Order: sequence, then structure tokens, then C-alpha cells
Amino acid sequence: MKAHLASYRLFLAVLGINLLLLLWQPALARHSTVNSLSFLLEVLSIVPPVMILMGLLDVWVPRRLVEAHLGPDAGLLGAVVAILLGTAAAGPLYAAFPVAISLQKKGARLANIVIFLGTWATIKIPMIMMESSFIGLRFALLRLLFTIPCILLAGYLMERVIPLESLPDNTASAAKTCQI
Repeated sequence: MKAHLASYRLFLAVLGINLLLLLWQPALARHSTVNSLSFLLEVLSIVPPVMILMGLLDVWVPRRLVEAHLGPDAGLLGAVVAILLGTAAAGPLYAAFPVAISLQKKGARLANIVIFLGTWATIKIPMIMMESSFIGLRFALLRLLFTIPCILLAGYLMERVIPLESLPDNTASAAKTCQI
């Protein structure tokens, strides 16, 4: 029972805070509850398509394809593919983590997974188009110029810093061969 409740600790904490707020500031409690429910509905509208995408990725994309393009021996091509996958993505960042786990299970290198996540978070094609139209093309290109090296550095640094033992078994063996 305790382990089951531990899975819902964030939900229970938000519920408890909202109940406490209801005693002291009912208007704030209503506002907080509406925001919490709105976020929950947003997450619930995104999670099912992501799970379907993960299932399709698992069935349709062979492990050897992921290993060849994102794995330990992919080299610079792996980073380029990870960037392209991240820029073409749509949806909030929390939708990227199940996809990253799926890539990890298929043999993707840790650095390329971090590069994929960093790109998803910062360099989506619609984001670049919006930046260009609102702030200007020069700003968007300068931001890209500074962002891409930082994402690459973060990916390779994470691979160096994170101990292989802390990774799940399916990546630890592949990551052992991934030294820069």
C-alpha cells in the first residue's frame, strides 16, 4: 500500500496543498485547483499519442537502424540525426522523455539521447519560425549558433560524467564503447 501511495505523492501533495488553501484562502484554492486540473487534462491529452508513437517506434524501427544512426559507432552522424529528430518533434518536453527511453532501449548512445532532448527543448522548427517572425531572423540564427554547440557539449559531457553503472543495463553495454 505504501509503495502504491508513493507513486502518487506529487498528486497527493498538490491535493493536500489545495485542501489547506481551501481553509485559509478559498479563492486561491479554486484558482489553484482549476490550474491543476487544466494541466492534468493537458498531460492526459498528450500521453496517449506519445504511448502510441512509442509502440510504433518499438515495432517499426529495428534496433540495428537506431544503433547505426544513433549508437556508439554513429560518430558525428549520430549527433546530426539526434538534432534532426529533435527539431522535427512536436509537443512539450515531457513528451520527449518516453521517446528518449525508447531510443535508449534500441541502442542509442547516451550523448545522442541528451542531444535529442536538448534539441527538442530548444530548437524546434516552429519555434525558429516564430522567433524569426517576432524577433527577427538574425536573432534566431544567432541563438542557433550559440545553442547547438552547447547542446552538443552537454551531450558529450553527460556521457563522460554519468557513471555507466547508474544507467539501465540495456545502455550500459553500448555506452562502454562510447568514449570521446
